[in-house]
Parts: sequence; C-alpha cells; structure tokens
Amino acid sequence: MLVAHAGHDPDRLEELVQGRCSGEPLAWLVGSIRFGGEQIHVDPGVYVPRPQSEWVVETALGHLPDDGTAVDLCTGSGAIAAVLTRRRPQARVVATEIDPVAADCARANGVEVYLGDLAGPLPTAIVGVVDVVTAVAPYVPTDALDLLPRDVLTYEPRRALDGGQHGLRVLRRVVDAAAGLLHPGGWLVVELGADQDVRLAPDLSAHGFTEPDRFADGDGDLRGLSCRWRGRDRATRSFRPVDTFSG
Repeated sequence: MLVAHAGHDPDRLEELVQGRCSGEPLAWLVGSIRFGGEQIHVDPGVYVPRPQSEWVVETALGHLPDDGTAVDLCTGSGAIAAVLTRRRPQARVVATEIDPVAADCARANGVEVYLGDLAGPLPTAIVGVVDVVTAVAPYVPTDALDLLPRDVLTYEPRRALDGGQHGLRVLRRVVDAAAGLLHPGGWLVVELGADQDVRLAPDLSAHGFTEPDRFADGDGDLRGLSCRWRGRDRATRSFRPVDTFSG
C-alpha cells in the first residue's frame, strides 16, 4: 500500500516507510482504509475505524428500512454512517461529532454530520422517528489506556479512546441520547467490551430498553450489544436538538 501510494517517487516512499516504522497509522499515511466493504477517507488526527466495528454496520443494516432514518453518534471519520448511506441510499443517515477535524473528515466521506456533543446538535425533526442509533463511543477505561498498543497511544486522539471510569462515561450518555431519538421498537447498536454489558444493564433498563443481544468476536470476547427501545416519557430526555445543520 505504501509503494502504491508513493507511485514512482522513492523519496516519498522512504518518508512513508519512516512514518509507518514510527507507528503512524497506515490509514493516515495513505489517506484511507477499507471498512465494511467501502473505501473510507481518514485524515491525520482522526480515529482510524477498526475491523471489529464492522459488525455495528451489519447489525444496523438489519434494522434500517430502505427509507428509514439512522443516527451515528461519535461518528469520527464517519465510517459507519458512510457505509449505511451507501448501502441504504434512500434512507436518511445523519451523524454527530464533537471534534471539528473528525467532522470535516466525515463530511469528506459524504456524511451529513452535525458538529456537537452526542444528540445535542441534531435537528428536532428526527426526534422520535429514528429506526436505529449506532455509536462507537470511547469505551476504554482510563486506568486501562496503558494496555493499548504504543502506536495507538502515541498517535490516535485520546478523546476517541478514553471512556473514563469503567469506560462508561460516554456510553451511559449514549443510552440516554438514543432513548430520546428512537421511535418505540427502534434499535440501539453500540460497541463495548469486557464486562461493560453488565455494568450498562441498569442504564438500559431504566431508559426503556429491552434485554440486549450481545455480540462476541471469534475469541469469545464481548464486542458490543444491540437492544430495542420499548418507550418512555420523552420529557425526561436530557439533550436539546436544534434545527441548524453545521455541514
């Protein structure tokens, strides 16, 4: 991939090789990565989509009607939203991202992205009509960050990794946001790990979600969960969507 990206410029190839040897993500060096069967543009400084997150897309597609509505929170490069958009061209897929650099990257991938925190910047028109909410929020516990690979810690944005105590600081807010967006029977699909499904269970139940389906990888490690929203009083939601499109 580095050779192909450098073309016939040996100096450029040397520069790319040195960058990779120092741990710089391959996607940053060549400008893109293959994700969910699609080529996704990734700018330097933006969290690189992982193959382990592809199940989020496949699960979401199973719950997204051809003319449905999906919201991807913490979209990063927009990988999940971009794949959903390309696979369901008649559906409306929107995303949010708090980092301006990542939001610009998502726009470059053709995503309708709103700059801001979780569901806060979303238009009021989609409240209560969303079929599926997805999120690969930061979920690595703060005290476990040192266990990540050296190149990840050196280069990738900490904000996209650090999930606070038990890794649930943002995930709990994602659950609350999803309950304010979904229609009854809509789905929440999130990535997480370790015992976070157990720790998150009280939040899911309190916000009106059903018992979740859990997804494990080939090694049997928990990678995420999906669950339906039964419904509750929307007056309790904590976010305030707006009508302004930041893209």
